[in-house]
Amino acid sequence: MLPRFFVPTDAPLTTQQELDLPEQVSRHVQVLRLQPGEQVSVFDGFGGQWTAEVLAMGRKVVRIAVREHEDMNRELPRSVTLAVGMPADDRMDALVEKATELGVSAVQPLMCDRSVLRLDGERALKKVAHWQGVAIAAAEQSGRTRVPVIHPVTTLGQWLKQARPAGAACGVLSLREAQKIRGWAEGLDKGSGENPVYFLSGPEGGLAPQEEDAILQQGWQSVSLGARILRADTAPLMALGVMAALWEA
Repeated sequence: MLPRFFVPTDAPLTTQQELDLPEQVSRHVQVLRLQPGEQVSVFDGFGGQWTAEVLAMGRKVVRIAVREHEDMNRELPRSVTLAVGMPADDRMDALVEKATELGVSAVQPLMCDRSVLRLDGERALKKVAHWQGVAIAAAEQSGRTRVPVIHPVTTLGQWLKQARPAGAACGVLSLREAQKIRGWAEGLDKGSGENPVYFLSGPEGGLAPQEEDAILQQGWQSVSLGARILRADTAPLMALGVMAALWEA
């Protein structure tokens, strides 16, 4: 298997195109001690992946030539945004990594009433950039052709004010009387690719009652993961795993 790298571009790559890899990607190629003439696999986030040839190894930049395109799709049939009350410590890193492997399209980090981790300003920007790097690495490793977007940190209240596309399916993890995740996911038409899915999961301690009331008043559906109480970093991954398993079966 060829070494695989994400190459962010403003437009899709084209056959025979030559380009310098970003400095960080170039460092990875240099660590592998690849030589001119050897091949790598690259993807640009526009779909599919490319075989590319190393042309030159500079001190800071590696130049490649794009060769053959492989038309492939390893994405879920519906776009899923995972909105999560950020877990503390390094658990958010693992959550982003595993959610990427499971096929999430975007992750929305949220600060809720009961959140332990609170970020703003420069610290929030650095965290989001770090999580975006985690998502890129996970996409490279898992063979995905698109990289999930890690949205800026915001509060739950501010995020709920944002408009969502018509036809979007919105589920919130709840300890109240709720539909089981399997039934909820089965009720979503996996073929409705234009209708995105939003799944909201609270922080440690769950959503505050007034937060859940506000969410349900907007028409979100209560969803249960079963009798056991899962950790804040486990619950959204279980929900995403059920969706992926059902839709890709």
